Amino acid sequence: MVDTTYRSELPEVMDNFSMEGEILKDALDKIAGINQLLGGNKVTLDGVKKLLSTTAGTTTEINILDVGCGNGDMLRVLADYAATHHLKFKLTGIDANAFTIQHASRLSAAYENINYECIDIFDKSALSTPYDIILCTLTLHHFKDPELLQLLSIFKENAQLGIVINDLQRSAVPYYLFIALCFVFRLNKMSKEDGLVSILRGFKRKDLQQYANQLKLVNTSIRWKWAFRYQWIIPTI
Repeated sequence: MVDTTYRSELPEVMDNFSMEGEILKDALDKIAGINQLLGGNKVTLDGVKKLLSTTAGTTTEINILDVGCGNGDMLRVLADYAATHHLKFKLTGIDANAFTIQHASRLSAAYENINYECIDIFDKSALSTPYDIILCTLTLHHFKDPELLQLLSIFKENAQLGIVINDLQRSAVPYYLFIALCFVFRLNKMSKEDGLVSILRGFKRKDLQQYANQLKLVNTSIRWKWAFRYQWIIPTI
């Protein structure tokens, strides 16, 4: 059995921000497709709903940032939700890979309330304006613990309502199930290898609780969700 005791520090190919081309495009789209099929977008959307339940969000424009937005599928889900429920969402996606941002922009061309920027979240100019809600869907695991703690501190300082983290559970069960998914969805070699590393870089509940304690985060909610991931809601009000 694979050892999931500690978070892996193995690199992922997609961590190379200069990467571009059809292989990356295929990986982004299939990751988004699998995430949608397995209900991953619902985990983030549910977190947004819970944060909005604390405010009169129906009459005020809600400014939402998606960090590590990938092909933008999460923002499009939010835009559709807002349109259906007569909410005013201003949606921004950021990613450090220029090709990824270009691809997300093309896919979101029909959405007037979605904007994308190619920027490194650690850049001081990344969060020049505050956001109501900051999302981090399947992105937090890309960072080592010191970077992760710094990132969460940045989120805490810049989120007016709260933060929604949606990321992978580190466990042998999803690791081996993902191997099966690779055959079903015909994932390319990069997607398969990165996906397995992602699970090994994922989290156990105690990891998230430890981060919360270190950053003195209060009233946070850590819940296991299908398919093998954690929803971590961090209110900031």
